[in-house]
Amino acid sequence: MSARATPAPTQASLVVQTSFLGDVVLTTPLIAALGRRGPVDVVVRPDAAALLRRHPDVRQVIVYDKRGKDRGVRGMLRVARAIRALPGPDGVSEWGPRDRVAYMAQGSPRSAALALLGGCAERVGFDSSRQARPLYTRIVAFDPSRHHAARLWSLAAATEDAGVEVPAPRLAPGADEVTAVDGALGELAAGGFVAVAPGSVWATKRWPEYPALAAALAADLPVVVVGGPGDRELAAAIVAACPPGRALDVTGRLSLLASTELLRRAALLVTNDSAPQHLASAVGTPTLTIFGPTVPEFGFGPLAPGSRTAGVAGLVCRPCDPHGPARCPLGHWRCMREQGADAIVALARAQLREPRPSST
Repeated sequence: MSARATPAPTQASLVVQTSFLGDVVLTTPLIAALGRRGPVDVVVRPDAAALLRRHPDVRQVIVYDKRGKDRGVRGMLRVARAIRALPGPDGVSEWGPRDRVAYMAQGSPRSAALALLGGCAERVGFDSSRQARPLYTRIVAFDPSRHHAARLWSLAAATEDAGVEVPAPRLAPGADEVTAVDGALGELAAGGFVAVAPGSVWATKRWPEYPALAAALAADLPVVVVGGPGDRELAAAIVAACPPGRALDVTGRLSLLASTELLRRAALLVTNDSAPQHLASAVGTPTLTIFGPTVPEFGFGPLAPGSRTAGVAGLVCRPCDPHGPARCPLGHWRCMREQGADAIVALARAQLREPRPSST
């Protein structure tokens, strides 16, 4: 029996996504859709480059350190030259950059200018990006009612995609990440564990009751605290609140992909509206996301089957910010303070009692 012929690539795609880590995860359905047409190259910030390591639909990652060494016009020109040097759909350099279609997953004028300087003759972006819109050659309607993963996917949607279900976000941890997580967890989580992610770049999105939550849940399953180096103080308070040997702090010890592998093994993730919920979505782990100044209706809720969200209903001041301000504008922070630990514990335990749904 002869092997099935691989379809000839019809397009080389460039995805520009220089926003936050969670946005990069939510861009993977778009990348997967474009991967069916040909090779996909992606422009990301330095902190996000490792997320797309070994992603099956990504040919090359171009790092754009827009706030560091690539700041200003010289840096942009350097990255634009790297884009121009990319091969075309069949990997042959004669397919020049003018044959490449750029998809503006991050809708700033700077990103659009980068694609233009990189020689991408076709540039696709949302109509909501008013300053960047003049630099687009094809404009797509931004639908605020959809999840952001679906909105980004719509940049590539073709006529034949009508009615097609948007694929789930996907990341690809590998053997290195498995080994790292095995070493970090040791024997603690052999029978399952709950992951908690107390951090966020935005201060008002950090729910303050994680120590009480972890102390209660540790009676059921061990608790593993995930996050970056900046979350270690939060993690120390959580571990101190739990019985000895029932909590583990891995903040700052694992790469992003290794953290994704750890979340894949968790029975449940309890998190703020922050990047870990998107990592969990990419591996199908049920998530309980605690929303405060933001709301799931913004399009950034968890996507894994069996996931839930929590938030204080009826506050006229909520939502107050697209991301979450550094301080509560009204000074009371009721959107987080009025979410008691007992209520979140009850929600988490209800999820833990449910059979874990399939993510396929």
